[in-house]
Amino acid sequence: MSAVSDSRAPRTSEAPCETPVRLSILLGAATRTLVDAGVPSPDVDAELLAAHAFGLSRGALAAASVRGDDAPADTAAFDELVARRAAREPLQHLTGLAPFRHLELRVGRGVFVPRPETEMVAQLAIDALRAVPDAEPIAVDLGTGSGALALAMATEVPHARVHAAENAVDAFIWAKENFARLAPHARLAFIDLASAFPELDGQVAVLVSNPPYVPDAAVPRDPEVRLWDPPSALYGGEDGLDVVRTLSEVGMRLLRPGGTLVIEHGEWQGAPIRELLDQAGWRASATHPDLTMRDRATTAIRP
Repeated sequence: MSAVSDSRAPRTSEAPCETPVRLSILLGAATRTLVDAGVPSPDVDAELLAAHAFGLSRGALAAASVRGDDAPADTAAFDELVARRAAREPLQHLTGLAPFRHLELRVGRGVFVPRPETEMVAQLAIDALRAVPDAEPIAVDLGTGSGALALAMATEVPHARVHAAENAVDAFIWAKENFARLAPHARLAFIDLASAFPELDGQVAVLVSNPPYVPDAAVPRDPEVRLWDPPSALYGGEDGLDVVRTLSEVGMRLLRPGGTLVIEHGEWQGAPIRELLDQAGWRASATHPDLTMRDRATTAIRP
């Protein structure tokens, strides 16, 4: 029998097989892309974006990477996320979530992304609220943004009655979703902080706020802040303290005698804010550092 093949036999055309890429290699390449773009935490961001794109927990992603598993066949969504992060779009906008204490807040374009340093501001408010002997102490968060401070109080001091005010439409939409999902018993109102909650005058035990406090001429260095955070949540007038002055006035109206005011601010603003509050008649003003030992919040007591 002839060994020559029959030229009439059908021929098959096969596409060349692509060699699978290991997940660890994909993560390494993404990390290098983010390093080149100046992203502050490139390895962490690459892992979080991969976990989000591939529907895995970060722990499961790490285990798969250590095992030497192949990356999913379709990495287009992940590649796009990495490119957007390299363009300095905030990580939280890309994943749609911002962790805050024990919460995961929905965030996106139009709302200020809560920062880790604000967690100690929440702690100050929570500690003051827990110290109130009332069965249902009242707390207020003015300019709530995503709802971070109000929702921390509402979930960690569940017997409190928490009210929050926001007057930016985009931020209010995000806050409304977070309140409905995390603390439907708390109250969210679309109202300017200067005129908020007159029905609570003289009844509030704790008033907290993370107001806009960046001086108008001090443009933030980080692109994630400068290009993506809403200006109304950043800039507070020539010295950055315009809204703080309003909070001082509103606090005198809302808080009951002995009530606590908690205001977040920049690291160089503690002294001028204490002076402002002392001149307005507040008692026991004190500035508190965050975990990096930078001044982060000032508290005072309503006389």
